[in-house]
Amino acid sequence: MGREFAYHKVYRYLQALIDQAERGGELRLPSLRALARRLRVSLATVQAAYGLLENEGRVRSVAKSGYFAQLSVGTGEARMPRSAEPVQPNLERTLLAHERRLARQRVQAMPPCSASVRLREALADRYARAGGQLWKTEHVHLGPDVQAVLETLLAALALQGGTILVASPCCWRLLRVLQRLGMQVLEVPLDSEGGFDLGSLAQLLGQGSVRMLIMPSCLGLPGGGMISAYDQQQVARLLEGQPIWLLENDLDSERRFAASSGARLRDRVDPRWLLVLGSLEAAVGAEAPYAYVLGRHPVLGEAFARRAFQLPPLRQQALAQMFSKGEIDRHLSRQRVVLGQRMRQLCDQLDAHLGGQLVFTVPEGGHAVWVRLRRPALADRVVAAMAGTALAVMAGAQFSLQGRYRHCLLLTWTGEQPSALREAVFRLGEALAVHGAKRAADEA
Repeated sequence: MGREFAYHKVYRYLQALIDQAERGGELRLPSLRALARRLRVSLATVQAAYGLLENEGRVRSVAKSGYFAQLSVGTGEARMPRSAEPVQPNLERTLLAHERRLARQRVQAMPPCSASVRLREALADRYARAGGQLWKTEHVHLGPDVQAVLETLLAALALQGGTILVASPCCWRLLRVLQRLGMQVLEVPLDSEGGFDLGSLAQLLGQGSVRMLIMPSCLGLPGGGMISAYDQQQVARLLEGQPIWLLENDLDSERRFAASSGARLRDRVDPRWLLVLGSLEAAVGAEAPYAYVLGRHPVLGEAFARRAFQLPPLRQQALAQMFSKGEIDRHLSRQRVVLGQRMRQLCDQLDAHLGGQLVFTVPEGGHAVWVRLRRPALADRVVAAMAGTALAVMAGAQFSLQGRYRHCLLLTWTGEQPSALREAVFRLGEALAVHGAKRAADEA
């Protein structure tokens, strides 16, 4: 048999064993040598199959113990051997493995346009299955990054320099892109209970100058709260009958902790005025920095065709395969559990040691906690004092172009240094006390 056929044979055989483990079968998988003898293939072929399954997060290797099936969330992880530490699947490595395999195949390379169609088709299918909207391949428009996609989108709709309304606090990267593109940005702040200030939203929309509203799809970052069904309904009601584009920000939805968020804002509005902004980087990582926008207006297809963005064909093919095989969704399901546990651990530490200095709620998604200071402090100095610790700190003012959130901080913990987290929280408390006192002295 050819090497590729042997490789797929081992891969399929191991997939069957993993499926049996999901149903209560043996967790330990055969050793390299045992499987090579059983299937009459080389050790290298078996190792390659194990390597790909490990990259996909379906297998984990334990030193001096062998390979074990990585069970999906909720299927009995307590039965894993104690020496097997939980790991987060690395989709970037899986992506590169797919790309290398495609490059090794001795077939004529797929033309760039065909690779783009395949990825756009996979994205359209994924969005169509996720909600009540019907999306087609021609509704998906790809670009190299968020800025290029937004620039092309705004030019196509003749919105350059116009007024855009955003939910606030807003992703600082998105704010900077809009600022660089010369947009007039207005902000709708949260109300006292953490929901949208619908009164302010109605007032701003009623001014007649707003051409586009940018709202979170389901998860509002950096705040970390899920958008309520009531807020979605009210926003849709305010937009009804108005010639205002809704750009649903779907950049952060994959970071929610809940497996399903119910209806999205896009399911409640007029599809003719609907646009959805997404990024593959949020789901896959830095090896897939590409962004996309979903929209039905024919002018979008024409504008993106004129730009003719050159994205790597093999990488687009690999991404399309990962979507169609469900690898990305399986990874995201596991990632949500990891992120949720990590943020609860961070919140427990903050509550235990800084409960008197910070006001916050446990986030429902994301990789950071948004906090308000009970006592104002010099935020920039607090940020500098935390440099090099396990806790990264950003000043809240970066999430507004209108001077809001000077008494807020965004605290990010990657989980890579759990032993250093408590020390970082103590250091944060010291920094808040010192620079809070300095601020009070400066204002006196």
